[in-house]
Amino acid sequence: MEPNRRIRRKLIEVSMPLNDISSESAREKYSKRGHPLTLHTWWARRPLAACRAVIFASLVDDPSECEEEFPSVREQKEERDRLHDILARISKWKNVNEHTAAGAILMNEARYEVARSIARSRNESAPTEPDAVLEYLTDPESGLTIYDPFSGGGSIPLEAQRLGLNAVGSDLNPISVLITKSTIELPVPYKDEPPVNRGRDTNELKDKPKGPGVSKKTWRGYAGLADDIRHYGQLVGDEVFKRVGSSYPSVTLDTGDTATVVAWLWANTVPCSSPVCNINMPLIRSFQISRHKDRPRWLRPSVNHQRTSIEFDVVDADPKLDFERTAGKEGAMCIACATSVPLEYVRQQGVAGHLSQQLIAIAAEGQQQRVYVPPDPFHETVAVSVAPFRKPSGQLPLKGLGIRTRGYGFFEWHQLFTDRQLNTLCTFSDVLSNIVDQLIADGCGPEYASTLKSYLALAVGRLIHNSSRLCKWYKDTVAGVFGRQTINMVWDFAELNPFCNSSQRWTSQVDTVAKVVERLPTNVSIGRAFQADAASHEYGKNGPVIVTDPPYYDNIGYADISDFFYVWHRDMLRDTFPDLFLGTLTPKHDEIIAGPMFEEPRQRFENLLSQVLKSIRQSCSNEFPSSIFYAYMQKETTENGTASTGWETFLTAVCNARLRIVGTWPLRTEQGAKLNSLRRNALASSVVIVTRPRDVDAPIATRQQFIAQLKAELPKKLDQFTQEDKIAPVDLAQAAIGPGMEIYTQYSSVETIEGEPVRVRDALAEINRAVSRYFLIEQGELDTETQFCIDWLKEHGFDAGPFGDAEILAKAKDIAIGALVSQGLIEAKRGRVRLLPIQAFETPVNAVGEIGSNTTSWEGLMRVAFHFQFPEEGRGVAGAAEIIREMGSKSEEVERLARIMFNHYDNEEQPANSLVYNHIADAWRDIRQQARIGRQLSNV
Repeated sequence: MEPNRRIRRKLIEVSMPLNDISSESAREKYSKRGHPLTLHTWWARRPLAACRAVIFASLVDDPSECEEEFPSVREQKEERDRLHDILARISKWKNVNEHTAAGAILMNEARYEVARSIARSRNESAPTEPDAVLEYLTDPESGLTIYDPFSGGGSIPLEAQRLGLNAVGSDLNPISVLITKSTIELPVPYKDEPPVNRGRDTNELKDKPKGPGVSKKTWRGYAGLADDIRHYGQLVGDEVFKRVGSSYPSVTLDTGDTATVVAWLWANTVPCSSPVCNINMPLIRSFQISRHKDRPRWLRPSVNHQRTSIEFDVVDADPKLDFERTAGKEGAMCIACATSVPLEYVRQQGVAGHLSQQLIAIAAEGQQQRVYVPPDPFHETVAVSVAPFRKPSGQLPLKGLGIRTRGYGFFEWHQLFTDRQLNTLCTFSDVLSNIVDQLIADGCGPEYASTLKSYLALAVGRLIHNSSRLCKWYKDTVAGVFGRQTINMVWDFAELNPFCNSSQRWTSQVDTVAKVVERLPTNVSIGRAFQADAASHEYGKNGPVIVTDPPYYDNIGYADISDFFYVWHRDMLRDTFPDLFLGTLTPKHDEIIAGPMFEEPRQRFENLLSQVLKSIRQSCSNEFPSSIFYAYMQKETTENGTASTGWETFLTAVCNARLRIVGTWPLRTEQGAKLNSLRRNALASSVVIVTRPRDVDAPIATRQQFIAQLKAELPKKLDQFTQEDKIAPVDLAQAAIGPGMEIYTQYSSVETIEGEPVRVRDALAEINRAVSRYFLIEQGELDTETQFCIDWLKEHGFDAGPFGDAEILAKAKDIAIGALVSQGLIEAKRGRVRLLPIQAFETPVNAVGEIGSNTTSWEGLMRVAFHFQFPEEGRGVAGAAEIIREMGSKSEEVERLARIMFNHYDNEEQPANSLVYNHIADAWRDIRQQARIGRQLSNV
């Protein structure tokens, strides 16, 4: 950096509009076609909204650093609010479509703000014209480059490119590199180019160019490329159908009509363990195959003793079986003889090669509905008679992280597919492998032909995701393999017909890819994506600005599970990208995860991540902070307190790299914490860790100094998280790690009186203790009746306890047992005292008026909790809003108590209870808004 250039704090180091960013990030999970996240499967990919916001805020100066322009605190706040408004607007996916006039104006506005901050540091004037701004930002000598060394699904490089910056992404994983190339590199040369196929006129386009003077032959953005993807995708599908279509017969309905099959529903089977039964046991998770509210359907099994088999019929009423399923986590049972077997028996049969399949139903196309018919022997014969002419090679890992199918006899990747699926997918692969010659004959250049082939390969990847023995039948459609970031065994599965009219058919996969391409940013410089090991890659002096999303310790085995796709893409794209697809499987030796396949996985993860972060500190821009996404929720409790191995290893790597944390922002990326996620490694939130190099002369602190600073500074940050940012309780402990470690990392080391270093694990335990103290202080600010109830809950829960204990506690709070009884908070009978259960706090409509500002926080919360815990009797947000409307300003204590209750149940590891209070706090904004509306209506 030039000597006279001033280092200014950036917006991300001071203030972020978390609610706006988080709400849009959570919404992206449910994105529709056209969104880049739908291009191809990748795991734990950060939302584009969060990436876009973090990049922008990492580059734009905070107004407090620009006193010459904003001399007063008021002016700085006004300017910060203006920047927050831009951040909030660019966080919305619908706003950043530069193919619309409004989207182009907004993105130019955001780009200008970045250019203005850069120019300010250089004592220059930023250009104002959009093309000049883009040229300024991407200049080879002086422009800005955003680099993500763990590019994964490509979210960060893509959003850097959208903001008009030079975008670079690398990853060790070839599938990751392919996805990133497809968004920031491959399409850029073909902006505004017409399609090659048939030279079609734009009159055939749905979204054709409009306006005076626009030629009919104009193709905006990547519309021509997308049109070619659709055209050649159709040709590929037609050719495949010619070769394999006979193995996808129609089904005859009861009416005598024929219908196209959407999916064949199969059950895995194993031989019954009873020597006198001699029947293959169908393994079925549920006998209800359709949960449509108007047209539910069930399977009705029956035993055919002559054929020694189980037969199935499809019925429209619950057959009222004595069992809900025949297989589960505990084991399996035989329908014929009721013999039960443990899960280990099922695994043994699978490993011995005795796992087979039985057709249990067929789902077909009806008139705007699914039609279910019983299994047809002809269809079963057709399926089992298909002999694949090739199988993709490659073994499943022995100790794969997140792969749980080896124990059932699946040792090769091709075993995860039926023979019919193998035959069809290999045919797609062969047709696609030979398409380049046809593309060149049609007038494509070699590079354009390779680009088209790459996008069609991604469409095949999407089809593969829905064409495996691990796909479930869910909500009348085929659910892909990766509902989670693992490869799990399924008992019954759905085999898709890729030539039907469902949303998973081949042409829909092609169209999804084409829609993504159409929506990619076009007024950009070409990005770069390449394969590299982040720990050994040379970053270069005065290098790029780093924004990255490294692996989360042991959450996901990216290399292992991506082989599910790699063995197919390898055969399709080996000639197109030889550097990426020459290996038999994805590279794993250098992968930075704490997987079971490595010796001392924790220490290895810490060492490799430390190398990466050291390179970032040594080589990258000093003018801008480095921003790192990280998420890990699992807690470990030891005699020294509660900490987290995932966080400990990551933060130790940060400290080893001599980086200082200068900002932390918890971004919610899920719309609501599910019950099973509260005690698992659920990535409900990402914490953005903002770092700068630690000063070489940073002081040493004592442990007591560190703890004292935590006590003084952390409560203020927690107040901000809970009151301003409305961080959900389930995320608060994770969010608190950031500001706590800001204090820890400002020192060169923290030491005990004896001179021993205070490890990161010990620091995390102190941070968690500080969070518990915070809730204890919060509890002390509530009314005394509520304090009594909380303390009693901690000792006895909702069970009865000795009257004497209750009397001692009540006297300590200066309240009487009788008063607590008369207020309807406790019950005292026969020398025993208990808290009244939540069911006792149902509020009749005509009794709402009895609640007021004198109502205790405990009663208010219990009445609110009733509406959330008992949805059939309660009314959720609407019912809760009535309660807090009557309580007035006292209602804010109810939210505070909800957070205290979550913290209690979370520490007690009672997720069912903690979930209720997390939902209340998370929904508080909606509750308060409805209460305000109700109050206004009542005043009219």
